Amino acid sequence: MKRIVQKMNFRKLGLTALLLSSTLGLSAQTSVFDVIAGSPDHTSLEAALIQEGLDVTLDDNSGTFTVFAPNDLAFTNLATALGTDITGLLNLPNLTDILTYHVLGSIVPSSVVTNGEIVQPLSLTNTLKLTVTDELGTVFVNQGQVIAPDLPADNGVVHSLDAVVLPYETVVDIAIDNGFNSLAAAVIYAELMPVLTDPLATYTVFAPTDQAFENLAAWVGVQENGVAYDLSELLTPEVTPIELMADVLAYHVIGTSSVLAADLLNGDIVTPLSLSNNLKITVKATGDAFVNQAQITGTDIVAENGVVHILDEVVVPFETVVDVAIDNGFTTLTTAVITAELLPALTDPYNLFTVFAPTNDAFDALATELGTDLTGILALPNLADVLLYHVVSGDVESGDLVNGPVPTLNGSDIIVDLSNGVMINDAMVSLPDVEAENGMVHVIDGVLLPPTAGINKNELNGFDIFPNPTADFINVKVEYFDLKDVSILNNVGQVVKITPLTSNETRINVLDLAPGNYTIGVQGQGKSKYERLVITSLK
Repeated sequence: MKRIVQKMNFRKLGLTALLLSSTLGLSAQTSVFDVIAGSPDHTSLEAALIQEGLDVTLDDNSGTFTVFAPNDLAFTNLATALGTDITGLLNLPNLTDILTYHVLGSIVPSSVVTNGEIVQPLSLTNTLKLTVTDELGTVFVNQGQVIAPDLPADNGVVHSLDAVVLPYETVVDIAIDNGFNSLAAAVIYAELMPVLTDPLATYTVFAPTDQAFENLAAWVGVQENGVAYDLSELLTPEVTPIELMADVLAYHVIGTSSVLAADLLNGDIVTPLSLSNNLKITVKATGDAFVNQAQITGTDIVAENGVVHILDEVVVPFETVVDVAIDNGFTTLTTAVITAELLPALTDPYNLFTVFAPTNDAFDALATELGTDLTGILALPNLADVLLYHVVSGDVESGDLVNGPVPTLNGSDIIVDLSNGVMINDAMVSLPDVEAENGMVHVIDGVLLPPTAGINKNELNGFDIFPNPTADFINVKVEYFDLKDVSILNNVGQVVKITPLTSNETRINVLDLAPGNYTIGVQGQGKSKYERLVITSLK
C-alpha cells in the first residue's frame, strides 16, 4: 500500500517533476510497471505484481520486457471459473509463476508477432503460443486476445489481454511435445491455438499422426489434379481455406469432456466441436477402437485441459453412406452395421461405395419369415457377410445399372434386373440415388441374402442346369410351372437370350452364343436363382 501511495503522490506532482527534469536536463523514465500501475483497468494485476515483488523487476529500466497484461475483467473471469474471488487468486501458491508466464525478457511490438510463434517467457514452466489471425490481424497469446497493443515504456512494451493465461500443459503442448508436427502446423494454420490452449476448457482430442496428414495431402492432390500434394501445399488458402481446415480439425475434438479410452463404447455417436457431422465410435470385440475409419493407435495421453488419443488417419466431416442411413431413419440397418463392426469400413471418406439399403420394414419382414425378431437378425453369426452383400465398390447411379451380375464386397454377386423397374435380386429399388460424399445409396424393400448366408428364403431350390460347361445345348429343370422364362446374360449384364418355359424341363440351344462366361437365371413366385454358365467351343 505504501508503494501505491508513493506512486499516486508521484503522479500528483507530475508537472513539478517534469519542470524539474527539464531544468536539470534529465528525462523521466516510464517502466512497464508504471504503465500497468497507471491503468484503471489493471488494478488486479498491479496488486498481484506488488504482492509477489515483481513490481521491482518490471520497474528496472536496465532490463527489457514485454508484458501481456490481463485486465481486471480477465482476473474476475478467472476467479469465477475457479470458484473464488480476487483474494483467492492472490493466494494461489504458483502466483509468481503465473505472473512471469505473462512476461518476455525482450521487447516485442505487436507488428513483429507472426502466427504460430512459440516463445519462452520468464517462467520456465511452459511456452507461450502466439496467433495472428489472417483476416483481421488480431493477436492472441494462448487463449487471451490482445485488446490494447503496444503501450510503450522506456524498458519495454505492454499489451493488454482479455484473459489470464496459465502455464498449463494443454492438449496443444501434448501435440508439440510428442512430435505431432503436422497436426501442430495445421492447428496454427487454422488459427485454433486460442481454442485449444484454453486452460479452463476440457477436451478430448483425436490426434492424427504426421503420416496421416501426409496421406490426406496426397489424397487431396490426387483428387484435384492427379498429383499428390505435400503438407505445405495442403495448408494453403488455394487448396484448403482456413475455415475448412478449422472445421476438419474441430471434427477431431470433443469439447465437453475428457473421454478416456475405457469410456469409449461401440456405436457411440458423439458431437465434436465441428457442427458439420458427428463422430462414430467402434470398439471391436478384439478391443481395437476406431473413430470413423481411423484406428486409435495410442490412448490416454493426459493434459491439464483434457486427453489425447492417437489416430492413424485424418477423419473428415463428410456425409457418408452411414450418415445417409442415420439421418434418414434406417435405424435397423444402422444398428446392424454397428453390431457387425462395419462403421470403420463404410465411414471411410477416401473410398466410394454404393449401398443398397433395406428399410426397417424389410428387416421386419425378414425376421418374420425366419420366425425370429430383430434381436435374432442382429445375432446372426454371418451378419457382416449379409450386410456386405448390400455394398458395391464405386459410386454407381441408378442410370448406370445394367442387367446382370454385380460383384459385392461380400464376394458374391447380386443380380440386377431392369425389366420391371429396378430389381436387385428379389428386392425392388424404391428410392434411387441418395447421394453421399463417399458414394451412393439406393433404398430397397427387401434384405438381400448372399449364397454364403445359409438362409435361402428367396432361393429356388428346384433349379438345375446341365451340362455346365456346354458347347451346344443346356437343359434347364425347374419345379415351378409358373416361371415365365430363362434369361442368359453376358459378362456385362446384357440379356443375350430369353427362352420361355413351357414345362418343368426345357432344352436351350446356345450354339448362337460365343464361347465365354455367362449368367443364367430364372425368377418366379417372388423367388430367383442365378448361376454361372460356361459356353465352350465345339471340338
